[in-house]
Amino acid sequence: MVRTELCSFCVKSGILCPRCQERLDKGRITQLDLKVIGLLSELEKSHPILQEVHFHKAAEFGETLAIMVDRRDIGKIVGLEGRIVRAISERAGGKRIKILGYGGDDRQFLEELLSPLSILTINTVWLPDGSTETKAILQGRTPRHMPVDLEVAKQLAREIQGLTLRIEFERQ
Repeated sequence: MVRTELCSFCVKSGILCPRCQERLDKGRITQLDLKVIGLLSELEKSHPILQEVHFHKAAEFGETLAIMVDRRDIGKIVGLEGRIVRAISERAGGKRIKILGYGGDDRQFLEELLSPLSILTINTVWLPDGSTETKAILQGRTPRHMPVDLEVAKQLAREIQGLTLRIEFERQ
């Protein structure tokens, strides 16, 4: 069974016990997390390697679904030739799936989020109102066909890591 914050009974039955219901009420897990956990549990039947994956969080923006798992489990959830990710995408209504590692520093998170684009440097910008922004400068020029939707990346960075992200390219 996919490893998660929920007890195995709740994952199998789809009915939350009082302890897991409290986690939902307090916001430690969301309805989207429950949906993704159920989806991964279904896929375990045809992809048993998912039983070893530790799921942490899911976030959704537009047509992109980000799934956070332990860093060591990223390869397991992607699957051989991306088969598992394609299966997740099909079950999630054709959404684009982004697998991200849980934990680590902001640079690792941003490298995974903006992949396949290469990050040259990351800076913190302090604004006059006392807030901060994280500025990621990407290598090269702005590509004609962007492999990553930068607005989606900004929204996911805000939702998952609490980062206000500004993205620029080395050469405009």
